[in-house]
Amino acid sequence: MSDEQHDHTFESTDAGASATVPIQCSALRKNGFVVIKGRPCKIVDMSTSKTGKHGHAKVHLVALDIFTQKKYEDLCPSTHNMEVPIVRKTEYLLLGEDDGYLQLFDESSGDTKEDVRLPDGELGERIRKALEAGREIFVVVQKAMGEEAVESIKDNKAN
Repeated sequence: MSDEQHDHTFESTDAGASATVPIQCSALRKNGFVVIKGRPCKIVDMSTSKTGKHGHAKVHLVALDIFTQKKYEDLCPSTHNMEVPIVRKTEYLLLGEDDGYLQLFDESSGDTKEDVRLPDGELGERIRKALEAGREIFVVVQKAMGEEAVESIKDNKAN
């Protein structure tokens, strides 16, 4: 045995679960999720075509980015795997808004959250009006691949 000291450097990685899972292209369905060009998308249309005598069936996907609503298309052999994002939706009680960010309360954990942006457009306007009117509402925050955004709002039925 030698008396030499060995320096080992180990790279640390995230201990959490992966942001995506591989699924065979032929198993994807309309209204399901898929990653196209690195973006989490919801499938709005898909079709399968058989190509030639020795060709493989191809799946044509049309999908919308779940955060930006940008349209993406992809063509993939039906036997190949595609990445599917793990999408989580969480309901928060809306407490207020400060400088473009929402103040949210998670009733299940008792934690507050202040890092979700007030959405643009019609959804953002509905949230502003509910706050001005003093209505108690819940916002549904959708999270996938390290991004999150308000997907919808719900009135609190307890009132």
